[in-house]
Amino acid sequence: MRNTLCSRRASRLASRHALAACAALALLAGNATAVPAAPAPVSEQAQRTNDVAIVRHAGEGLAGLVAYMRTQPQLFPAQRPERPRVLEPAQRQEVLQLWARFLDHQLILDTVVGRQDESAARRRRMKAQEADAREAFRTGYAAFLSRYRHALEFIELVDRDPTLRIVLDEPVDAIGLPAGTYSQFKLRHLHVRAAAEFAALALRNKQQGSDGPFALTDAMRDDEAYLWRAGRGNGLARTLDNAGQVVQGTSFKVYFPVQKGVSEWMGDTRVLYGSRFLVGEKQIEQLAPRLRPGDVMLVRREWFLSNIGLPGFWPHSALYLGTKEERDAWFDTPEVAAWLKTQGVDDGRVDTLLRQRQPEAYAKGLGQDGHGDPYRVIEAMSEGVVFTSLQHAAGGDSVAVLRPRLSRVDVAKALLKSLGFQGRPYDFNFDFRSDDTLVCTELVYKSYAARPGEGGLRFGLQTVMGRPVITANDIAQQFDQNFDTPEQQFDFVAFFDGQQRAGQAEEADLARFRASWKRPKWHVVTQNTSLGAK
Repeated sequence: MRNTLCSRRASRLASRHALAACAALALLAGNATAVPAAPAPVSEQAQRTNDVAIVRHAGEGLAGLVAYMRTQPQLFPAQRPERPRVLEPAQRQEVLQLWARFLDHQLILDTVVGRQDESAARRRRMKAQEADAREAFRTGYAAFLSRYRHALEFIELVDRDPTLRIVLDEPVDAIGLPAGTYSQFKLRHLHVRAAAEFAALALRNKQQGSDGPFALTDAMRDDEAYLWRAGRGNGLARTLDNAGQVVQGTSFKVYFPVQKGVSEWMGDTRVLYGSRFLVGEKQIEQLAPRLRPGDVMLVRREWFLSNIGLPGFWPHSALYLGTKEERDAWFDTPEVAAWLKTQGVDDGRVDTLLRQRQPEAYAKGLGQDGHGDPYRVIEAMSEGVVFTSLQHAAGGDSVAVLRPRLSRVDVAKALLKSLGFQGRPYDFNFDFRSDDTLVCTELVYKSYAARPGEGGLRFGLQTVMGRPVITANDIAQQFDQNFDTPEQQFDFVAFFDGQQRAGQAEEADLARFRASWKRPKWHVVTQNTSLGAK
């Protein structure tokens, strides 16, 4: 039964692709957290196809970050400041956010470089078809180029200001990296060995020639051209000049989670564990009767590539709608009935208002998924704002539920607003200023946003890459910081906390949930180690 449920959840999460698994987990220069055995990996050809898409995705993410940095001279000066400066707290936070996002994308490219290098070597040993070995090499080389090129661009922008170097050598709590990370990063990329490796790989790529079209050819040419220009300029000289400065930080270890065997690519693709989740079937059954319409769900699914670039432990949120029967029971109060009369509804049923105001969305919300589970949740995913079952929404490695401290009338208003967003595309730009597209937390934010004279929730937005946003982790953080104060806006309902080593989730208390937002992004790796936090 458990395996059936797991495979059903996987198919819900990746309706267009069957999720496959990967192999082991290790820590670079650290101690690995033990993980249960994973199913067999996908074929090398399927893996390589996935990796090509991953390289493009990570490369575009890095290019976007670097381009944004160039538009922020107040953070990254075009010239070395005449005197040392002190960053304002907001500036410091944004610099560290960008650094964490940058390392996220570099991490993914690292996995592809190592995996394809192993694949190419194995195929050469097996005397496999030359075209297959060449394709593996080109995929890994494309990842190497993107990683190296954007690393040099990032370092160039940061090193104009000594203050930035100091800030980035501080611990990066968002992804669990200790002090000295930036010095290690520079040592890796501003090293003669890195330049020599690039030259050798470029020559090998030229000697091999091309064998048919390759999706990353244009990106590779652009990255190669940049790197050759850097080498003809002062790239090698900067490498040598920085050696003394960089080596000062080499006593610090860098803990990078290294994953092998990335499964099929899409926004919902898992890197590790394939179709198995730590929150079990019985736990979802235990959770269901405790939920109420309007509850906010926070969900973490480990090893999903869609987590890349998202800060903090909690990457996703959803809004619990309940079934028609649950809504009929929950909203059966004199207060709600009186409000409904002001809206032209005399039967006291919230569903009557939902059907009248949002007929198309309401009809869809009464449906069920392909496995016969009724829709009870609305959430924004890569497919857009859609209805999902509780089995899908809670099917993760950690899940928490919060209940807004609002009247049932205000909750009913929020559900009505949420149905108005159904069908809108996903907001891949993470920009709350427009309603045309929505990200997961934006759906929750805009459904519950307080308006003058009305009840609602007040979320503290932050600025990320120039855009106002709130993340799922921010919601957890604000709950913790406002707990037991007049500003508290939620009540705690439940928290099932994934335990990677045990291979299952366990129900945890309020105190552990309140601390969960402080966990590093890669908590699953540092869990039960000196770097982890309960």
